[in-house]
Amino acid sequence: MTSRVGPRGAGGVGINGSEFKQRERVAPHYQMSASLKLEVRKLNLVHLVVWLLVAAQVTVSHFDLVSHDTVSIPYQWEYPYLLSVLPLLCSSLSLPNNNISYLVLSMISAGLFSVAPLIYGGMEMFPVAQQLYRHGKAYRFIFGFSAVTVMYVIMVIAVQVHAWQLYYMKKLLDSWFNTTQEKKKK
Repeated sequence: MTSRVGPRGAGGVGINGSEFKQRERVAPHYQMSASLKLEVRKLNLVHLVVWLLVAAQVTVSHFDLVSHDTVSIPYQWEYPYLLSVLPLLCSSLSLPNNNISYLVLSMISAGLFSVAPLIYGGMEMFPVAQQLYRHGKAYRFIFGFSAVTVMYVIMVIAVQVHAWQLYYMKKLLDSWFNTTQEKKKK
């Protein structure tokens, strides 16, 4: 009943598992999807850390847990930025099942709830940063550091995270969409 020809034929050729290379290959679009998902997950984690920092400052200031000399009152852009957790949730929900709808929703809401508040915040804090640079005067502090400096550092990190998130999500969307179109053609 057994065959004596082929890679598992007589002489024990292929018994050690070396014959898999010609049989098992992962399609490139699956490899790309897996690597892009990993990148999006890493960026989601960094986004969550940035969001937690902003949420901590807003919460501590709002509930007066420490004095305003230690942690200053939040800037206006920080409140709408708290809604940036919505694109984070949508992108996290889209990854396990390759859900295109959640990924598109995440990309659109990232522009509205993540990028737009950061642009507004950059404009809102610019006069304060300019005054700090020209005159060396700061009026708001976060643990002894100038609040505008700390928030600009957070903003620079957040802008990079959101830009990379959008880039990788677009590539992932293209990968999923091409896979869907190939399945429909067959």
